[in-house]
Amino acid sequence: MENHERTVTDLPAVLGGKPIRPGGPPDWPPDDPAIVAALQRAVAERTWGKYRGPHCGQLSERLAKDHRCEHVILCCSGTAAIELALRGLKVDSGDEVVLAAYDFKGNFQDVLAVGATPVLVDVDWENWNMDPSRLQAALGPATKAIIATHLHGGVVPMSAVMQIARARQVPVIEDACQMPGAIIEGRTAGTWGDVGIHSFGGSKLLSAGRGGALLTNDADVVQRARLYSQRGNEAYPLSELQAAVLIPQFERLDERNARRAENVARLCALLGSQSGLTPFRNSAAESSPGFYKFGLQYEPALFDGLSRDDFAAAMRAEGIAIDPGFRALHTTHSRRRYRSVGELTNAADADQHVLVLHHPVLLGEQADMDQIIAALDKVRRHATMIREQTQATGRTGPWSRDE
Repeated sequence: MENHERTVTDLPAVLGGKPIRPGGPPDWPPDDPAIVAALQRAVAERTWGKYRGPHCGQLSERLAKDHRCEHVILCCSGTAAIELALRGLKVDSGDEVVLAAYDFKGNFQDVLAVGATPVLVDVDWENWNMDPSRLQAALGPATKAIIATHLHGGVVPMSAVMQIARARQVPVIEDACQMPGAIIEGRTAGTWGDVGIHSFGGSKLLSAGRGGALLTNDADVVQRARLYSQRGNEAYPLSELQAAVLIPQFERLDERNARRAENVARLCALLGSQSGLTPFRNSAAESSPGFYKFGLQYEPALFDGLSRDDFAAAMRAEGIAIDPGFRALHTTHSRRRYRSVGELTNAADADQHVLVLHHPVLLGEQADMDQIIAALDKVRRHATMIREQTQATGRTGPWSRDE
């Protein structure tokens, strides 16, 4: 009986064993007394349901101060903010917008929404974010904007992007939705481009359930965006209640970003060079990235050919919030809808091999990081069994030991 119990305990949860974290990954948003107090004040002062209350103004002032910009447009999502930025930059039918082939699909769809053509460039092989060296070949007479997105703890070297863009007089939209408070080459994320974008979605580091912001020093961009979104009232609003809960979160952003970075450093040390998971590596100097997601490059050969998706499912079963990354844009859209420049080799690799660790656990203790490594070790030691079971059943567990 004792030997049987030890065997079951040692098995991965997808094979009927006990999970490393039975309670699952930490929830988000967290229990925060400051947010509760903000909600209570909004109710007591009856500002929560107003069209023109104080909170959106306070949030705009905070964003403008932190990013040293003159203009802030609050809106319903980061995706809406990207579209407003494109419209503010006069991107229209027949124009082209350059973006990385591995990027959030909403950016691609925003380009299509304004009638323009996405032009896809390959990504850097070390962090699968936009590679500035690919930009020059992508720019042409029809290019009206570049979207540079910082993803999964990887950062785009913005000084190189801006040097190319300025020489060709092409405006840049810097998508910092995953990186509020991050530092990129000595500057706050979202301040390099002609327009900076942030998101306040439910899982984001600054969360209001939904929401976004456009930041710029260009009054013409703001005027065009507002003309588009004002339709008797704001078409894409952020509510006063959402703004109220965002304001206190800024007070802990730097502290939490530092905590997440410390735990990422711990994980990198624990992973080592033969773990099968290689953390994204950044070449940009003077940078402290944000970790909404902690990006990892998965090597199936070190897990006996276990697929990336089946590995992620096995880790999820252990209570570790690791998931596959985005699909590369050129793999999920018809060739009629975009133009690509050169071979998208690295983006194709990213499509198959990106893993992301969701950020709430990065606010934990050393023991939480140890659990991630323990789950990884358990899955690796049983990778062959998991792969064979998946092939036999056509699914990844959990499954009974009697199956």
